[in-house]
Formats: sequence, C-alpha cells, structure tokens
Amino acid sequence: MCPACEDFARTVLLLGQLALYADMDGADLDFVEVVSPALAVSLPEPPPGMFPDDSDGASAGPGDS
Repeated sequence: MCPACEDFARTVLLLGQLALYADMDGADLDFVEVVSPALAVSLPEPPPGMFPDDSDGASAGPGDS
C-alpha cells in the first residue's frame, strides 16, 4: 500500500474508532470533543484512485464547477 493510502486509511480508521468509543457508556466526551476535530483536520486528501471518477460530468455537490 502506498504511504499516502496508508495515512488516509489509518486516519479514517481512527475516526471510526473514536465514533464507536463516543457511543460507549462512560466515554470521556470531553476527550472526543477535542480529538475529533483534530483528527478530521489531519485527514489527508484521498490518494488518486481511492474513489471512482465522476466520468459522466455530473456535479459532485453544491458549489462544484
């Protein structure tokens, strides 16, 4: 796996694990509140080829040109 792919996958995994932790009884929600945005900001751009191309020319979302 390429280094960029590993970094992206690791960060997504950590975000998922943090979400599961937040749903547990007794979870430290202050910790979740601090760490969640930090992980989200550190999420790198997805490596090329991670998601299918938009080959039909349709807009991917609001504000896309």
